[in-house]
Amino acid sequence: MSAGLEAVTKRFGKAVAVDAISAQLADGEFFVVLGPSGCGKSTLLRLIAGLETADEGAITLDGVSVARPGLHMPPEKRAVGVVFQSYALWPHMTVRQNVAFPAESAGLPRREVDRIADRSLDTVALTDFADRMPAALSGGQRQRVALARCLAGGARTILMDEPLANLDPHLRTRMEAEIHRFHRQAGVTTLYITHDQREAMALADRIAVMWNGRFLQVAPPQELHDRPVTEEVARFIGRAAVLPAMLTGGGADLGPFILPWLTGNGPGQVVLRPGDIAFGGVTPARLTHVFYRGGHWEALAEVEGLSEPLPVSARQRLADGGLVTLAINGGWILPGKSG
Repeated sequence: MSAGLEAVTKRFGKAVAVDAISAQLADGEFFVVLGPSGCGKSTLLRLIAGLETADEGAITLDGVSVARPGLHMPPEKRAVGVVFQSYALWPHMTVRQNVAFPAESAGLPRREVDRIADRSLDTVALTDFADRMPAALSGGQRQRVALARCLAGGARTILMDEPLANLDPHLRTRMEAEIHRFHRQAGVTTLYITHDQREAMALADRIAVMWNGRFLQVAPPQELHDRPVTEEVARFIGRAAVLPAMLTGGGADLGPFILPWLTGNGPGQVVLRPGDIAFGGVTPARLTHVFYRGGHWEALAEVEGLSEPLPVSARQRLADGGLVTLAINGGWILPGKSG
């Protein structure tokens, strides 16, 4: 199911939680809304689900208008399924009973209910757990029950609100793979809300970076990382230094470095990430904030004449206070930041 948002706005008193957001989700797309706490992500999900009423704008699902001025289609008629952090399973029902509940509530014949429940359980690989109670399942298995229940309810769009936030880090990694497999097998359109950029980069076809109720940039993960359009996106995605530069036909002048492959006209800003910075150049730097990340070391490199330290990464051991030399072999000029 495709989904469309056109200038969708939601206010709570004087506060604007969702500010004129527009986007198109393709049928079967995995679309992630990524942003810090309080930016309006969950409110946007609730607007699409019909759990909140938009003040302005329009929402369509599979070409059908479900929200616009004077229209608010109730949640149960939108063919969407919502997976919250808590999973919201019935504790007194078995896995099969939880999954079958939407079809039973719709008054379908018993044979059809069983068929839908079996198919949905098979999609999330929980057939062997059908007779267990939710309390006997792991967090990841409960998550899959919630997904199966969405499918059994006929959902063609799945809305997921920080679904991995309550899981341990090792289980999160496993569940990312489970969610990716589920999405491919079920073929549903998925809108996924998270503040965790690692999850977003791993799962998304496209990511919308949300900030103060607005989408700053909507793009595939690699494009967001390599070609951000605002300083906020550059700093929020991955590790980056955003440095003032004088741009000319001869390159970007950062002071200690000249980058001849980045040209422009007038003052601008250059984004540098760890992959753009190499050890063994001629410019001296001092390392601070050194951390081992498993397989590689990360640090900040202070260079005289730069307004902020550079993020660096290396496989060899780095040490706080260590003196190194650096060279720059990449970079990105922020659009609209040159004269």
